[in-house]
Amino acid sequence: MTDRRTELAENLARVEERIAAACAAAGREREDVTLIVVTKTYPASDVRILHELGVRHVAENRDQDAAPKAAACSDLDLTWHFVGQLQTNKVRSVAGYAQVVQSIDRLKLVSALSAAAERAGRELGCLVQVALDADAGERGARGGVAPDGVEELAAAVDDAPGLRLGGLMTVAPLAGPYAGRQRAAFDRLMELSSRLRATRPAANMVSAGMSADLEDAVAAGATHVRIGTAVLGVRPRLG
Repeated sequence: MTDRRTELAENLARVEERIAAACAAAGREREDVTLIVVTKTYPASDVRILHELGVRHVAENRDQDAAPKAAACSDLDLTWHFVGQLQTNKVRSVAGYAQVVQSIDRLKLVSALSAAAERAGRELGCLVQVALDADAGERGARGGVAPDGVEELAAAVDDAPGLRLGGLMTVAPLAGPYAGRQRAAFDRLMELSSRLRATRPAANMVSAGMSADLEDAVAAGATHVRIGTAVLGVRPRLG
């Protein structure tokens, strides 16, 4: 346990240095960027160590892993983010522990989450996931809605009881015009965010950037970065 704590502390310190340096280079305050540690495939014991080290935002992408982990850590003051593609049959479970769902990409999911949040007596923050590899009217290979579908989903969240529109999220695409062009992708997300905030100033969260490209995300203006491997290490293969 001590060795693991040392490893996580050192990794976390390196990531903090990277975020601070990226903020300085962009003329931003370090407090402007929130670190979300993606704890998928890692045990609740790691989450507890991270909490001891000051982490307050954690993310998961599979409900079957996240639900028991969140329950095991329910005594900790953590904000749980769900960042994976979400099936409607999992929304009742996710609505029980997540404070933020970052992967809103279809109307059916909005209505299902709304019903689940109402049933649980909770309010869920929601981010519309933007797929920059998707053609108009389509969904992306890794989930998300094409840019032309953002407004429709944002309006649906606005009207959904139990849900609160927080902003936008994207994953740097592996295909299409933004493949390998992370900074350009994140700049495009910021353009969409500016458009959204013109009529919804409270929807100011921009979740972008992971271990390999957090600097590009911070430079573009991301408010939240989702870091897994750089903090927790190379993930074990799932069987």
